[in-house]
Amino acid sequence: MENLNSTPMSNRYTIGIFGRRNVGKSSLINAITNQKIAVTSDVEGTTTDPVYKAMELLPVGPVVLIDTAGLDDVGELGKLRVEKTYEVLRRCDFAIVVTDQKGITSFEKEFLAELKERKINFVLVVNKSDDKNAKIQIDDDIPFVYASAKNNFGIEEIKGMVIASTAQSDEKKSLVDGLLGQGDVAILVTPIDESAPKGRLILPQQQTIRDILDVGATAFLTQENELKNVLDSLKNPPKIVITDSKVFKTVSRDVPPHIPLTSFSILFARQKADIAEMVRGVKFVEKLSDGDKVLIVEGCTHHRKDDDIGTVKIPNLINKMTGKNIEYEWASGAHYPKDIDKYDLIIHCGGCMLNDKEMQYRVSKAKRKGLHITNYGVFLAYVTQTFPRALEPFPQAMFALK
Repeated sequence: MENLNSTPMSNRYTIGIFGRRNVGKSSLINAITNQKIAVTSDVEGTTTDPVYKAMELLPVGPVVLIDTAGLDDVGELGKLRVEKTYEVLRRCDFAIVVTDQKGITSFEKEFLAELKERKINFVLVVNKSDDKNAKIQIDDDIPFVYASAKNNFGIEEIKGMVIASTAQSDEKKSLVDGLLGQGDVAILVTPIDESAPKGRLILPQQQTIRDILDVGATAFLTQENELKNVLDSLKNPPKIVITDSKVFKTVSRDVPPHIPLTSFSILFARQKADIAEMVRGVKFVEKLSDGDKVLIVEGCTHHRKDDDIGTVKIPNLINKMTGKNIEYEWASGAHYPKDIDKYDLIIHCGGCMLNDKEMQYRVSKAKRKGLHITNYGVFLAYVTQTFPRALEPFPQAMFALK
């Protein structure tokens, strides 16, 4: 489990290490981190599942490196490992593709083509190299480094290319970008019930508070039953009220219409995904028919309560709204079904545990397939009749309503 004081994995610059079996991927990640975090051996296929290492890479800051199984793994288990490797690629900001003196085989060619199509920055590392080795044929459009993890040769050059790539990446927008500024006040409504982790706030609330403080604004935290008292105690009205989606209806009754209102989940939909697409998707709920399939997705795994939002509340709300016999399936954590064609609607969580790349992949995949997708916050605003009020702070979402 991540330390509460550490940067969440979802907010770290993500670097994946890919290549065939036994080209030295694990040795390379050990050399880059200067730690023995990955098991190495001369036996092909030593790495079977992705290995994650969170670290600080100056001057970039917090990053996560991911060691993966070989692209050329074989057999039924090998096929599954390769699928896991390609799953890792979905969340990568940068890829280190490792080869050896065999050069660029069909496996590297296919993978490099995938990187170019996805517009992911990368470097090709020719491992097990030194000045005495014959050089391999590399196309002019492929950035590369000759290196030796064993002798620590070329490691600093690889780090330099990773650092350079961060300057080319888009700066991540704040959750409160355009909503709050220096001196503004926001009220955050954070219910404390059985689903709240004992002794701490959930990650979306933590991240929102940090982003509010970063822009020089002030955050007041309260539960829904104390909201009216907090509003009455303020000399001036808050710039915005941000609430947990599950108490949308209660909160909307207590917040005057002239004060903007939204939810943590909607903030994440705007930051990480495509809020306009989520708005277009939610309108399909009322068109669901008997036998239609709905996929409900959470980017984390947690202990389910009796009134769990994903497995209980959302299906109950859909059933009540439509009166139809709907079929439900669920996915959680890093798993996202490869075949989503069979679904008619996807309802996704805010994605606080997933990085931007992964969330954008999931949304764009649904769009390519012509499927409707929305998220928890947008859906709950829709069914609790706080829609479109909860979207008014976001012009692109309001435009999608037309």
